[in-house]
Amino acid sequence: MYRTNTCGELNISNVGQQVTLCGWLQRSRDLGGMTFIDLRDRYGITQLAFNMETDATLCEQARRLGREYVLQVTGTVIERSSKNAKIPTGEIEIQVSKLTVLNESKVPPFTIEDQSDGGDDLRMKYRYLDIRRNPVKNNLILRHQMAMLVRNYLSSQNFLEIETPMLIKSTPEGARDFVVPSRMNPGEFYALPQSPQQYKQLLMVAGMDRYFQIVRCFRDEDLRADRQPEFTQIDCEMSFVEQEDVLQMFEGLAKHLFKEMKGLEFGKFERISWHDAMRLYGSDKPDKRFGMEFVEVNDVVKGHGFGLFDNAPLVVGICAAGCAEYTRKQLDELTEFVKRPQVGAGGMVYVKYNADGTFKSSVDKFYGQDDLKALADKFGARPGDLMLLLCGEPMKTRVQLCALRLEMGSRLGLRDPQKYAPLWVVDFPLLEWDDETQRFYAMHHPFTAPKPEDEPLLDDPNRWGDIRANAYDIVINGVEVGGGSIRIHDRQLQNKMFHTLGFTDESAYAQFGFLMDAFTYGAPPHAGLAFGFDRLCSIFGGVDSIRDFIAFPKNNSGRDVMSGSPSPIAKEQLEELQIAIKS
Repeated sequence: MYRTNTCGELNISNVGQQVTLCGWLQRSRDLGGMTFIDLRDRYGITQLAFNMETDATLCEQARRLGREYVLQVTGTVIERSSKNAKIPTGEIEIQVSKLTVLNESKVPPFTIEDQSDGGDDLRMKYRYLDIRRNPVKNNLILRHQMAMLVRNYLSSQNFLEIETPMLIKSTPEGARDFVVPSRMNPGEFYALPQSPQQYKQLLMVAGMDRYFQIVRCFRDEDLRADRQPEFTQIDCEMSFVEQEDVLQMFEGLAKHLFKEMKGLEFGKFERISWHDAMRLYGSDKPDKRFGMEFVEVNDVVKGHGFGLFDNAPLVVGICAAGCAEYTRKQLDELTEFVKRPQVGAGGMVYVKYNADGTFKSSVDKFYGQDDLKALADKFGARPGDLMLLLCGEPMKTRVQLCALRLEMGSRLGLRDPQKYAPLWVVDFPLLEWDDETQRFYAMHHPFTAPKPEDEPLLDDPNRWGDIRANAYDIVINGVEVGGGSIRIHDRQLQNKMFHTLGFTDESAYAQFGFLMDAFTYGAPPHAGLAFGFDRLCSIFGGVDSIRDFIAFPKNNSGRDVMSGSPSPIAKEQLEELQIAIKS
């Protein structure tokens, strides 16, 4: 055997035993008569001791070893004279009697430590070294643990894990597809799945009434911290269910993960409609770890000669408790924040409710103390609070105020990553208008059913914007970690939905004919939900970026800097695929 034990399991009860360990040299310390080496593997660190008096040759060999050498050592477990309470093996060390170098190592380009000296780009290039560090290793362990919990929970609820194809038909709705040329069918292409949506619906038609899959998905879209071109979903579908059944099932899964991973228990998750979420928080994924709900103040601030407010369709603000002491510099920073291109506001109005009951604002010229007291009453503000106001077109202004609210939450330390506020957002619009193309698109996808009471509105184009979807998202700490809907299972309703989205009968059938045909063979009522598994892992890991929970992620340009992909391919391959590249 290469090893009898791992580097993380030995303790004081093992003293006197002879063991063999394997691992990487984390660090070494030469103290003259003694040399100590920290040997690391996936499970932990064990200190090795080499004594010049008892075996000078072995000690000299140990002194010549470099960082990240792969070693095999045999020796006796002894009690450490200088114990280290920070590691599980800190009470013992190995008095080495035999040392074998299994492989040498170049000096790593960065230190393999919890706090590394390597930047993101460098660590991405040498990701296989980065994974040796505890923070990344532990993230991947967390991911594994969560995947096992998901599989066991869903299996206990009679779900079957069924694989669906990776090479599918491309459809133009939604994000851009990654396409794959077919050598055997020149000029034709597969797409990599953005989700297994149509196939899981077909599995419902097939009678597999509870399906799940922890599945790889692909979207060719611009990247950011919570997006990758390839990502993983916990994809689920159920037959003979209504919305309440789905919410209960997957709220149960979320509670199971919280209990097993964090030791936390929750009551019933809060539910909020999409319209209320946008009205109160300016976001369809509100962060409910803190308050600062939006307050609309048109009735209080208009008619005082301040043209910006008088002419704005909406004046809305938030109240930051205890922030009336903010300095002019801090207020200027907030103003510059909302004026950034990423936020896009023209400016910000502030009103301080001073501790002595007086008011100070950036619009004192137009509003007296009584006017500002009426504004404070509208907010429910108290002495010591700070009110921040934006104005403009309603939806745009709410989104801008959302950014300001989150910024204030961060500045005040209210967005604790170890605090969790899960909720459901329900009753989304079925359709959303696009000014550029001058038509409606499905907010989720074209297989989402409208609320039954809103179905008749499909016959009135003037009311399409009022139709609510039978859809739902699960949100944790301002992050949408999952979403789904009741599906259309009736062919006539599906046809009507396609017509609403601008499809002709021919174009709809060309793209979705196999699914529409399946609906003629007894499709059951069904619904589903997909969790973003990478996002879920990052939430439970307490960080913002999903890259930390993916073994080999892409950078913000969609590149794997370690392997050098994407990359050109050989001319012969292109010719075989009958693909011409313009020079």
